[in-house]
Amino acid sequence: MKNLFGIAIRTTIVTLVLTGLIYPFVMTGLSQVLFPWRANGSLVTDEKGQVVGSELIAQGFVNPAYFQPRPSAAGEKGYDATSSSGSNLGPTSKKLQDRINDDLKRLKSENPEATAPVPAELVTTSASGLDPHLSPEAMLWQVPRVAKARGIAADRVKAVVDSNVEGRTFGILGEPRVNVLLANLALDRQFGKATPLPPAPEKKEAKDATKEGAAPQEK
Repeated sequence: MKNLFGIAIRTTIVTLVLTGLIYPFVMTGLSQVLFPWRANGSLVTDEKGQVVGSELIAQGFVNPAYFQPRPSAAGEKGYDATSSSGSNLGPTSKKLQDRINDDLKRLKSENPEATAPVPAELVTTSASGLDPHLSPEAMLWQVPRVAKARGIAADRVKAVVDSNVEGRTFGILGEPRVNVLLANLALDRQFGKATPLPPAPEKKEAKDATKEGAAPQEK
């Protein structure tokens, strides 16, 4: 029994050192030498060198002068990198159907010059809720809105989309796609940053409660 206990202790220590210390340090060192940008999160910077996001993580864009990604169920407000997830709602879910219908109405309202049907990926979330890519077709569908908001010809915006199309990985895996964040940064580089949207007006209830010195109550 004593011998068996000693073997178990030595095996545990060796396994801990190999898999808990040596292996992680070696893999981390190799990744920093071979592909440091990917190992550090694929962070994207603007023209001033400030980090504005990650090439691998979607973020929401509400300004009409930018391309919008597909909707997100990650976190309470979506696009939460700490809460990667899908909605887990099935095709018969009324909540899912209502959300899609609301998104369809919003997209048609915001894109009146887009005559083609709304691409399915603009109303469906990905499994992670953080998919940073759209198909070229979904990007081109938004071109009229982006061009109008920026006051430029649609062909110039289309050229930005075309120049940011990524081919299939290794030529065979996946489908052609466009990284939404990179395309929006390309818009800013070529045409300047879009005018920020005005702040959303405060709810009347919140204003009234503040005037009375009481905390606003949610309904």
